[in-house]
Parts: sequence; structure tokens; C-alpha cells
Amino acid sequence: MNLSKRPTYSSEQIVSYFEHIQLPKKFFLINLSDIRPEDQLQFLTALQMYQMAKVPFENLSLHYSEHHMISLDPHHLYDKIVRQGRGGYCMENNCFFNTVLRTLGFQVFSGGARVSNATNGRDDGGYMGWGHMVNIVTINGKKYHVDVGFGGNGPIHPLPLIDGEISQGIRPQELRLQWTNIPPNIDQSQKLWVFQHRNDSSSPWTSAYCFTELEFLPVDYEIMNLKTSTSRTSFFTYSIICVKTILESDEVIGVMTLVGDEVKRRLKGKSDHLEKCRSEEQRVAALEKHFGIVLGEGEKKGISGMVTEIKT
Repeated sequence: MNLSKRPTYSSEQIVSYFEHIQLPKKFFLINLSDIRPEDQLQFLTALQMYQMAKVPFENLSLHYSEHHMISLDPHHLYDKIVRQGRGGYCMENNCFFNTVLRTLGFQVFSGGARVSNATNGRDDGGYMGWGHMVNIVTINGKKYHVDVGFGGNGPIHPLPLIDGEISQGIRPQELRLQWTNIPPNIDQSQKLWVFQHRNDSSSPWTSAYCFTELEFLPVDYEIMNLKTSTSRTSFFTYSIICVKTILESDEVIGVMTLVGDEVKRRLKGKSDHLEKCRSEEQRVAALEKHFGIVLGEGEKKGISGMVTEIKT
């Protein structure tokens, strides 16, 4: 028995996925062997860009559902994302994308990540436990960090595993990876990759998360997913979030965000407040208007009695 074998999608499913994310026809390729090695990075970059503009980073299933649970089964994720037009939080989106890449023939594995306390406004150098997931793709012997599930300040294209190399985020934002120790470690000789971002070239860097090149297995994510989706101290259980990027002429120019009852848009470095939802009906309408998410009647009722329900 091959224990390393993972589920994949059919050619028909991959084509439907391409159509769902509105990938340009020139990238409708279902086997990496059809692409020259020097063009594989361009293909991967396009997949990430169009995935993030169509598949939101969101945790709605923990609030707007009858079951309030998250499944990481690849076939469930396909149905949820492609057929239902939904998204998911980090492990959902990255597990799904990992299966897509593996189906296409990319050399890919995933690793665990620890989110920095700085993402919650506590810039104390600390990190939370394993609660995030990233993909690592090797092209022509070079490793790239690929993440389609971190929201508005995450990477928008593959980042080479090169210490200190700066790349462009959503302008004027900049991104980089650092190979370094993190302050909570007792053993200062241990190093991890730290993903950082800054608002522009004159702003200070913020550490978003650190990750390892140690391969995590599906059973590892089942444990991580249980804690992340059920703990009362997890941000995802007491707040609603929905984020997707904005594309213009094959460039990511902004991000649309719903957090709690507020809808905001950051476009070319400028932030605008678009809407404050004062009722459940208004928030459900905002999800459809700004993110293309249509909730069923059973899903709408699922929020009743939850801490995240907008009381009127």
C-alpha cells in the first residue's frame, strides 16, 4: 500500500475549476507535462492569482450552517468551492489548492505554520501554536512558498525560499521571507521561514507567520482543524471574516474585506469603508453583493443564537 498517495481530481473537475476561477483560456492545461519547465512558474502564479480573486478566505461555515463544522476532505472542498461558489479558511483553501496542484502534476507538499501575535495587534514577538498551513512547490529544483488562505495581508504570488528577498505585494505593500529564529524558541540555533509584510518601502516590517519545511500529513491538519474550528479562544469561532482580492488587467490591485459587520475595500493602498451591516439581512446581502456568496435558507438560520449574530 502506498501511504503517500493522496486524492486527486478528474480532468473534468479541473476544467470546471478553471472555469469557476475565470482562468484565462491560455492556461487551460490539465497536465504539467504540456508546459515547458520555464513556463511552470507563470502557470502557478496565474493559478494563485485567479484562485484568490474568486475563492474567498472565509469562515462562514462556522456561523452560517446547521452543523458549524469544517471538513478538510478534498472532495467535500471541491463541492463547496467550485459547485457552491464558496471559500474557506486557511486549511480549507490550501488543502483544496494542494489537491489541484498535485492533480496537475506539480511537485508539492504542505507544511504547518504558526501565526504571529502581531496579527492580533500584540507585537511582542510571540507566536500562536500550529494553526495555519502553507504549500511548498518545487519548480526546476527551486522551492516556492504558496499560500492562498491568509486573507488581506498574505502573499499574492509564489515566493521563492530566499532569505530577505523583497517582492511586490498589493501595491504599495511589500513582502519577504526571512530564514531566522523566533523569540519564543529556547534553542536559538533553530530556524524557520518567517513571512513578513509592510505597507510600503518606508514602513516597518510585520511578521505574519512562521513555517517549516517539515512535511505535515493530513492527520496533522485534522488535529489543527479541530482546535482552530472549535476553541472558544480561536478568532474564527467568535468573529466572521470574508476576504478576497481584486484583479484588474491581470494585476492584484486591492482586497475586499468583511470582518464582523463592517465591509471595507483597500484599493491601490487606499482604504474605504463601504458598509456597516445593522441586521442579518443586510450582512447576508453584503456577502452576495461584494463576494458573490449566496447562502441558503438553512445556512441563514444557522447564525441564530450564535455570538456572531447581529441582534436587531
